[in-house]
Amino acid sequence: MEPCDLSAVEARALIGAKQLSASELLESCIGRIEAVDHAVNAMVARDFERARATAKAADAATVRGDALGALHGLPVGVKDLENTAGLRTTFGSVLFRDNVPTEDQLIVRSVRQAGAIVIGKTNTPEWGAGANTRNAVYGATGNPFDPSRSAAGSSGGSGVVLATNMVPIATGSDTGGSLRNPAAFNGIVGFRPSPGVVPSERRLLGWNPLSVSGPMARTVPDLCLLLSTMASDDAADPLSTTIHGRTVRRPEDFAIPGSADLSALRVALTPDFGFAPTERHIREVFAEKTGLFRHVFAGADDTTPDCSGTDKTFEVLRSMSFMASMYERVRDTPELVGPNVRANVEEGLRYSALDATQAMKHQTVLYRRWQTFFERYDVILTPAVTLSPRPWSELYPAEIDGQPTRSYFHWLANAYAVTVVGHPAISLPVGLDRNGMPFGLQIVGPRGGDAKVLAVAAALERLLAGDPRTARPVPDIGRLRTAPALSDSPGFMGFD
Repeated sequence: MEPCDLSAVEARALIGAKQLSASELLESCIGRIEAVDHAVNAMVARDFERARATAKAADAATVRGDALGALHGLPVGVKDLENTAGLRTTFGSVLFRDNVPTEDQLIVRSVRQAGAIVIGKTNTPEWGAGANTRNAVYGATGNPFDPSRSAAGSSGGSGVVLATNMVPIATGSDTGGSLRNPAAFNGIVGFRPSPGVVPSERRLLGWNPLSVSGPMARTVPDLCLLLSTMASDDAADPLSTTIHGRTVRRPEDFAIPGSADLSALRVALTPDFGFAPTERHIREVFAEKTGLFRHVFAGADDTTPDCSGTDKTFEVLRSMSFMASMYERVRDTPELVGPNVRANVEEGLRYSALDATQAMKHQTVLYRRWQTFFERYDVILTPAVTLSPRPWSELYPAEIDGQPTRSYFHWLANAYAVTVVGHPAISLPVGLDRNGMPFGLQIVGPRGGDAKVLAVAAALERLLAGDPRTARPVPDIGRLRTAPALSDSPGFMGFD
């Protein structure tokens, strides 16, 4: 085992015990990036020399016996939607091809202050629009289990660098599933926290809960370690609710997953929330996987909250977010904006104030239905994504089992059903599907139940690790080392 193959928790413990240096871990991660990234194109902007200087300083701090942060010496991949001081941040947009921010975004500043070492930026679709990680700046990102297939997104690059052990932790964000979809496709863990738990100063519609930032890792304990450094009551985010004079979100509340007695849980299982266009293959895999462990719960019912109207509600609310951030760019430079972003703005221009009002009203209706549902159940289990990874050359799935999709993001419905109502959810890897690709199980918790979701996920992770049918899958690193460069693939650069 190389140092880069250690979990974040293991590596941090060894660094603290002076049995592994931050520099040794960093060089191992750099070696893995240089060995396999040509095959998947995930770590797209690199900051190796500054990372080496930071690691050297971290090692000196360890030798001196300084107080060490929770992430001291751990390399981190940062999603290319997040500003990094002195390191190119493009948002996957040709308009920002040469953009180098002067300040870190809050989430980046938080992980740096906890001792993490930014090693580079991870690839993303243009402005996070869509769940197929490809753009006209860096090109496509391939799935490490089959580089011809999609890594999902929009945190696709982060999912891939974790799956291939390029870094032990990575940042991401989520509107329609962008933390959970790539976690599912790449066999790692991605957690969408409740809005405001991880504060963001970047949302232009500050009270809109659709978009959140969050952690990604290979295991639930690693993810909790990272989350503990992100969560806070920062006033920059109006959704980061605070009781004046009292700290609500404390690092110790998330640093280690709590305990969950699976035998005491009442669980609801649904392949589609009653409306998501879920592939028959995925329905069957979901039934097979959950059939191996559903007996461990106190009760496991095949049922769902009433999610009728979710599609239209999400479509309108999502378009409002894109209108806030992208309207002027589409208006002024449409030729420099990709098809997904243009589609969102064009859709938004068709809606009226009445449409927006009705969408927000129905969002409240859906939210209250869910609260009633969670009076009976502790968590909901679903597939994280409605289909098995398809080729990245397909911009988005236009059909599922022969039925046309509503939009370029309709295939994310199992994820955005949760987004609309603001509940926390995690994607946990549970073996492979019938195509030999990773399968992600989504665990959805009650309102504000972030700690509960993480505890249940950790308990399930331990339970399922001993069975090859349900254990976290690992890509073949040796095969990736000798694979051709993804950049040589037809259609690699751009959108078409």
